[in-house]
Amino acid sequence: MSEPPRFDRGHTDDLMSFLAASPTPYHAVANAAERLEKAGFRQVAETDAWDGTAGGKYLLRGGAIVAWYVPEGAEAHTPFRIVGAHTDSPNLRVKPRPDSGAHGWRQVAVEIYGGPLLNSWLDRDLGLAGRLSLRDGTTRLVDVDRPLLRVPQLAIHLDRAVNSDGLKLDKQRHMQPVWGLGEDVRDGDLIAFLEETAGLPDGSVTGWDLMVHPVEPPAYLGRDRELVAGPRMDNLLSVHAGTAALAVAAGRGSGLPSIPVLAAFDHEENGSQSDTGADGPLLGTVLERSVHARGGSLEDRARALAGTVCLSSDTGHAVHPNYAERHDPTHHPRVDGGPILKVNVNNRYATDGSGRAVFAAACEKAGVPFQTFVSNNAMPCGTTIGPITAARHGIRTVDIGVAILSMHSVRELCGAKDPFLLANALTAFLEG
Repeated sequence: MSEPPRFDRGHTDDLMSFLAASPTPYHAVANAAERLEKAGFRQVAETDAWDGTAGGKYLLRGGAIVAWYVPEGAEAHTPFRIVGAHTDSPNLRVKPRPDSGAHGWRQVAVEIYGGPLLNSWLDRDLGLAGRLSLRDGTTRLVDVDRPLLRVPQLAIHLDRAVNSDGLKLDKQRHMQPVWGLGEDVRDGDLIAFLEETAGLPDGSVTGWDLMVHPVEPPAYLGRDRELVAGPRMDNLLSVHAGTAALAVAAGRGSGLPSIPVLAAFDHEENGSQSDTGADGPLLGTVLERSVHARGGSLEDRARALAGTVCLSSDTGHAVHPNYAERHDPTHHPRVDGGPILKVNVNNRYATDGSGRAVFAAACEKAGVPFQTFVSNNAMPCGTTIGPITAARHGIRTVDIGVAILSMHSVRELCGAKDPFLLANALTAFLEG
């Protein structure tokens, strides 16, 4: 018999707050950590020796967080149940020499990160946020959450064919935002502005990881407010749901048959190959150290990983009413139809039949419907951290997510029910 849902519309309200407060991966993991702290988790440092005591723990590394809960009585070979996600989204990121401009305009030099829908960044009020590295070796988060920059589109009078021939954007020439007026471009102006904004002494910032974000907040949309429009749903929607599910699973305490884990990585949008990405050693190191902290051997680690399952949760494509022919004709996931199970026989997704059974059982336990996604054979298929996780760690992995529209746009669209349906399914999965 399925359990009553633990999360409802209030979860979606909280998701909107989480999205608004998380303009960068660094902010996202800080906000996830804050939620876990309230649930009794404590931060551990990678440079410290770890103990094998029961309870919730988490570590932060850059834009990644790995959190886990060890129940009372867990043995060294106890398997893990992992929710995997990623914290980064396609966007515009500030170059090492950010101060530029021409013809009386002051601009900020940016690079294109990942694969954004470039046109969605035009004529938007944009803020600036990220991580500042200080001379003393510490870091400071900064968030200018007000209209600061804008990427102005060319007027139709100067591009008469734009509506007939399509908009063509050069990533170097056309995507540099303006942020003021002035003939003299002075190196250091932007960083000096951010030092002042963050209340830091002049010259204290020696490094930065900064990115542009839209300042328009998430909002309910539609006649009956049944849709949610907002930024960075790909993939903070899954990070938020995984955090909430882990906190609830940890509340069960000693009754858990496995160790629930949240692994939210950075750099998925550009290949995951970094020290904070899914193709790096971070997750494997955490799992191995957790086994050893409980007195486990190499044999115990192998036994634990053999019984481990990972749900790689990322957004997927809902059928688009204006482009239905781009989708597989027999697979049309709909918003608010429940989470989707992603399948691709060429291993762009890691799901197989046994993985489907695991996910189906979790959804049945939670009383949550689910759908299946497969790409149109004539269209290329995206990928996720799922195949990387399965191959790197040798653990059974299942790719799932929430169906959305406008993926990789500055503002994406999902159903108002799907976020809490996903959270309920993830909770049931983590509880085993």
